[in-house]
Amino acid sequence: MSGSVRGKTLGQRVNDFLVSLIALEHRVDPLFRDGFNAVFQGPLVALLQAFIRLRHPSRETSPCQEIPVPEEERITAEIAAEMVRFLEMEYRGKVAERAGNTKTYGVVRGEVEVLSEVPADLKRGVFGAPARYPAWIRFGGPGPLSPPDVEDAGILSIGVKLMGVPGPKLLDERATQDFLGISCPTFTTPDIVENPTLYFLDPRDPHYLDALMQGLFARMNRNPLFTRYFSCVPYLCGPGLAVKYSIRPLEPERTRIPWRIPDDWLRQAMAATLERRGVEMELALQRQGDPRRMPVENAAIAWSERRSPFVPVARIAIPRQRFTSPAQLAFARELAFNPWHCMEAHRPLGNQNRARRTLYAELSRLRQAMNREPLVEPHGSETFPDAPEIAGNRGEPPASLRKGSA
Repeated sequence: MSGSVRGKTLGQRVNDFLVSLIALEHRVDPLFRDGFNAVFQGPLVALLQAFIRLRHPSRETSPCQEIPVPEEERITAEIAAEMVRFLEMEYRGKVAERAGNTKTYGVVRGEVEVLSEVPADLKRGVFGAPARYPAWIRFGGPGPLSPPDVEDAGILSIGVKLMGVPGPKLLDERATQDFLGISCPTFTTPDIVENPTLYFLDPRDPHYLDALMQGLFARMNRNPLFTRYFSCVPYLCGPGLAVKYSIRPLEPERTRIPWRIPDDWLRQAMAATLERRGVEMELALQRQGDPRRMPVENAAIAWSERRSPFVPVARIAIPRQRFTSPAQLAFARELAFNPWHCMEAHRPLGNQNRARRTLYAELSRLRQAMNREPLVEPHGSETFPDAPEIAGNRGEPPASLRKGSA
C-alpha cells in the first residue's frame, strides 16, 4: 500500500484529494443543499453567467449561426485518440463502459407523447403532430470512471431514445430519435479547444467561473428520476430556429438519502421508486433569442429562461417496472446514444455537437468490439427473460397514456 502511494504522480494525488473532498461534501450535502438551492442558486447562476458572457463574448450575429473553431477536425481527432487510449487501457480484460456519462444507473422503458398544444413555430420533426413513441431512457453518471455514487462529480445524465420515428436520419440508426441532457445547464468547457483535464485549475488560464457554475449543480443527488436535465447545447427545430431542450419531473419526490450511502445508491433509489409508482416527465424547448446573449458555439453560456422560457412539447411517462436484471443491464451497454441519431429538422448545432458526432460513434464501436457485443438499434418491444413480472417489463404503455391524458 505505502509503495503504491509513493508511486503516485502529483496529478493522481491531487485527484485523490479532490475526490475525498467531494465525498465529504456529499455526506453533508443532503442536510442543506435543497434549502441553499431554493434561495441562492438562481441569483448566483445569473451573476456567474453575467461574468462568463463578459469573458467569452459571442461573435454570432444571426440565428442558428455556426462558426467553426480553428483546426476543429484536428482537435476532434486528437480528443478521439485520447479517449480511445483511455478506454483500451482502463478496460483491458474487463467489461468496457462508456468513456463519458459512464455509470449506468438504469435503462428503463417509457413512452413519449407529443402534445397537441405545441406552438406553430415548434411543430417541426417529431413535434410536428400529436403522436406517441415507445422509448428507452438511460440515466447515468458523469464518468470517465464509475466510482461509488458518493464519490462521483454529482452531475447526472439522461438519454431518451424514441423508436418507430419515420423518415431519414442523419446517422446510423434508421428509426430512432435521441435526446440527451445533463443535470447542469452548461457544459464543463465552452468549446472543444479547452482541455477539460486542467481547464478549471490551469495556472496559465484559470476558469474559476466555469468551476463555480458546475459546482452550483453538482451535488449528492437524491434520485435520477426526480432531477432536471438540460441539453446544454442547441439544436435546430426546423429551418431558422435554434432551441435547447429541458427534461424535468412533473411530480418530484424528496427521496431520503441514508447516512451510510451505498455504492449504487442512485440505482437503488430509482428501483425503489419504480417498484411502487410510475413517473412522468416533461420535455420542453427553449427558443434562441438574441444570438449575442444566446450563442450556438459557446456551451458555457446558459440561455436565460427569463428572456426565453421553456415551452412544453411532449410528456414522458415511465411506468412501474423492474429494470435491474442482468439481461437488461447488458442491454443498456448495447445501446448507443448520439445527438446525431436524429431527423434533419433536429440537427445538432455548435462545435461541441459536431465533435460528438465523431466521438460518440467511434467510441461506441470500440466499446462494442471490446465487449464482443452487438450494437443494437432497439424497436421497443424488447423483453428480458430474467426480469420479474411487473407491468413495465411486458412493454405495456403507462396507464396515464392508455387513458389518453395530456
